[in-house]
Amino acid sequence: METQQPPGQWDVPPPPAKPPRTMTDVQLRVHKSLLWVGTAAYPLRNIARVYTFTLHPKRKEAAFRFLTRALITLAVGIGLSIIGSLTFIDGRSTGTGVLTIVWLGTGAALIYFFVDMLSVVTAQSHYVLAVETAGPSTAMVTSPNPQHLDQLVGYVAGALENPDTEFQVTVERLTINSPTNYHFGDSVNMYGGSGNTGIAA
Repeated sequence: METQQPPGQWDVPPPPAKPPRTMTDVQLRVHKSLLWVGTAAYPLRNIARVYTFTLHPKRKEAAFRFLTRALITLAVGIGLSIIGSLTFIDGRSTGTGVLTIVWLGTGAALIYFFVDMLSVVTAQSHYVLAVETAGPSTAMVTSPNPQHLDQLVGYVAGALENPDTEFQVTVERLTINSPTNYHFGDSVNMYGGSGNTGIAA
């Protein structure tokens, strides 16, 4: 007599998709061996990994970048001031005009660099579902409910094992100002050797 296994937690289809409520909502669905994230299609056979993680802004890097830029800008400003004062030692009015322009430019650059740093430091973290393909493409969506994204990992993984699976859910489009201001994916510290590659488990 054969015993039937109870259905796995990912054998049950996800709840039906709600219609998009806002411009940030996007449909994530699996249909005919394709994963659709909005209007972008990813063949299931090309998906290498599906996982959730917290996308953190590069706050520390932004602060160091600001300090580096500020020091370089101030050094250039001081250098140009010294050169200007030596060059225009006889013509005081011309030298003063050049120094004014140098320090106005230096102040404007410092303000720009500070605002740039502030945009990263004040950015919020996002809990996201990431779908990596065998190539360089990565799709990411988010949701106000982290458990919803964790469940979706299981649903997509189930679809990878069973290409006939079909489902559709509503998630939120990830809207960030600049992707370069965020840490993406896993990081790993390697000690010794050269040319090491790896993924943190």
